[in-house]
Amino acid sequence: MKTLTHLDPQGEARMVDVSGKPAQLREAIARGEIWLKASTLELIESDSMAKGNVLAAARLAGIMAAKKTGELIPLCHPLPITHAEIRFEIPDSRDRIEITGSAKINSQTGVEMEALTAVAIAALTIYDMCKAADKEMKITNIKLVSKTKK
Repeated sequence: MKTLTHLDPQGEARMVDVSGKPAQLREAIARGEIWLKASTLELIESDSMAKGNVLAAARLAGIMAAKKTGELIPLCHPLPITHAEIRFEIPDSRDRIEITGSAKINSQTGVEMEALTAVAIAALTIYDMCKAADKEMKITNIKLVSKTKK
C-alpha cells in the first residue's frame, strides 16, 4: 500500500520536500461541467447577463486561480506556472458547459492541483454570474484527466 506523502511519521500534515527532485516539464489537464438551463445558456451566448461576459470572466478567473493555488490549498507548493488555459464547450444537448483547464510548469512537482483549481473556479464564476437567472445550476464531475512529465 502506498504511503501518503503529506503525512509525517507521527501522522501530522506536512508539505512534501521536493528540493531534491529534478525539474521536469509537467502538464496537467482537468475537466468539469456546469449544468444549466437552455435559457441561461442563451443569455450567456448573447452576452445578456447583467454582470457582463460570463465566459470571459470565467476564463480569467480560472487562469488566476491556477496561479494562486498554492495560496488556497495549505499543503500545495507555490508554483510559478508557465502556462494556464481554460476552454469551454457547449454540447449539442445545450444543457451544460464543459470546462477544460490545463497548466504547465518546469518544476520538481506537478500541476494537477492548479488545473483542478482552475476548472473549479471557472465553474464557480459561471455560477456566480448566472445565479440570478438560474437557481438550478449544478457543478459536477470535476476530475483530473491527465498529468505528464518529460
